[in-house]
Amino acid sequence: MASLFLSTFIKFFFLLTPFFVLSTFLAMTRNFTPKQRAGLAVKVTTSVLVVALVIFGVGNFVFQVFGITLDAFRIGTGVLLMLTAIQLVNGGSQPESAEAADNIAVVPLAIPVTVGPATTGALLVMGGEVHGPADLLVLLAAIVAAIVLVGLCLLGSAHLERLIKKLGLVILSKITGLILAALAAQMVMVGIQPFLTTH
Repeated sequence: MASLFLSTFIKFFFLLTPFFVLSTFLAMTRNFTPKQRAGLAVKVTTSVLVVALVIFGVGNFVFQVFGITLDAFRIGTGVLLMLTAIQLVNGGSQPESAEAADNIAVVPLAIPVTVGPATTGALLVMGGEVHGPADLLVLLAAIVAAIVLVGLCLLGSAHLERLIKKLGLVILSKITGLILAALAAQMVMVGIQPFLTTH
């Protein structure tokens, strides 16, 4: 169970593209006071938590209703994740700043900056792979822990910005993109394998 928690935690943490989220958060809150920035970080974290748990919870229902196989969804999710990874490596565009915190907490910071199409797909796949209540609790704990860690990064965004500077954030975003690309390739290969063995 510990290995399942750790692997899910690490995988989902990188799926949330924390360094890209952090750089976007900083870009959109340049004119915010420290109190406003902290309040926004809490709202974004709460929004991401609610959205992720809802998506995770309806995974099996989605597969049953639409007749989608888990392997097919793995392939589709892997492709979306690869596109996200390419955008990060190439340097994705960032939203313009200076809107009220209430207007940007859910959209665009929670959705789609933090929980984008690829993350949504990965959550649905995780929900479809649950085997029993023990696995469910471990997966939920890992997802919540990853989201909370991203939230803590946002809360400490000003300190992190001073520590690693803008160039450091760019480099970390590109490293995240490379890790996501590897995860995407793995998901596609796992999804394709059953189709290859049955033909």
